[in-house]
Amino acid sequence: MQHHNDKPSLILASASPRRRELLQQAGVAFTVIPSRATEDVLPGEAPADYALRVAEAKARDVARNYPGSLVLGADTIVVIDGQILGKPKDQVDGYRMLRLLSGRRHGVMTAFVLINGSGHTETRQIVTTTVTFKSLADSQIHDYLATGEPFDKAGAYAVQGIGAALVDKVEGSYTNVVGLPVDEVLAALRGAGWDQPVEQSRHD
Repeated sequence: MQHHNDKPSLILASASPRRRELLQQAGVAFTVIPSRATEDVLPGEAPADYALRVAEAKARDVARNYPGSLVLGADTIVVIDGQILGKPKDQVDGYRMLRLLSGRRHGVMTAFVLINGSGHTETRQIVTTTVTFKSLADSQIHDYLATGEPFDKAGAYAVQGIGAALVDKVEGSYTNVVGLPVDEVLAALRGAGWDQPVEQSRHD
């Protein structure tokens, strides 16, 4: 897995196909090694603290086995009225989430943590995007749940999938809602000495 130079290789500590696609589209070379870190919310934990803690736990879980590599961990949550919406447990939970989001604005937070080859935290960052939902009829919610798409998605929807039809407006980073704020991650990688050729659309 060593590249022809001695720059660290990058590991994505996530099984998320959406995060994988976003990094691939950005022209980044990486290996996927999913983390086994748990995602339980601690009592009284603020949403941003939770997302950062889980992203760091995912990165650390993988980094301890791969010294010398850069490891990227991330966690995406949906927040409304101060409560965290994770992945729905079942149809009933999915319905509850979509009913809560209907016709309203909510925040999508992606926390990402980059751990360097020495095991030190290089970056801990959280990016928030505001998403406004259309007002949803019950039939729309049930039809959407029937597609199966909501079940491995925070907040029970995929902005880049069939769920796009539920969304009225996205304010901020779109890729952040998909699962990774790509511009911020690329800037962090460059800051960590990553010099793989990424698509240089502009200079930071």
